[in-house]
Amino acid sequence: MSDPRPRPSHAESDDQAKQELEAELAAAAGEPAPSTAIERDLADMKDRLLRSLAEMENLRKRTEREVADSRAYAITVFARDILTVADNMHRALGALDSELRQKADTAVKALLDGVELTERELLNVLEKHGVKKLEPLGQKFDPNRHQAMYEMPDASAAPGTVVQVVQAGYTIGDRVLRPALVAIAKAPAKTESPANDNSGTA
Repeated sequence: MSDPRPRPSHAESDDQAKQELEAELAAAAGEPAPSTAIERDLADMKDRLLRSLAEMENLRKRTEREVADSRAYAITVFARDILTVADNMHRALGALDSELRQKADTAVKALLDGVELTERELLNVLEKHGVKKLEPLGQKFDPNRHQAMYEMPDASAAPGTVVQVVQAGYTIGDRVLRPALVAIAKAPAKTESPANDNSGTA
């Protein structure tokens, strides 16, 4: 009785034998079979794609930070220069004490009021652009924001506390634009009580 199933042609049989032979030769040579090599190449391409995507994301975030910093600190040089104007206005106002102001005539008082108004407006404009005045008086000395000019004895303040502001300091964003020049408190010198004179004889 003959087999009803169709027999493979000589060409198909040769191709199949050739593929089996290539697979056996590759295995004998220690090389991966063709399907394994394709899978390895796909995995390698996927890994490179993921790395490229991660690098692009890091570049995007870094660019966003740099743009934000450029916007926040673009006026740093200008702001540092304009602080001289604020300092001079403050010195002009401090040149007259309260007693002299009370004795001054109306024209001088009006001039002083105008200077004070201009100083306040200048500080408001600076703050609008991210520049803020430091208020260190009574705070603990911070070397990152303050620059100590000298120490002065002060029994009413803890040692290391800012007790006088020589020149105002300013910040821009999260950075110090100019440190405040300050005087800090130190403990008053202890007065030694006179020693008992025991040199005499009883």
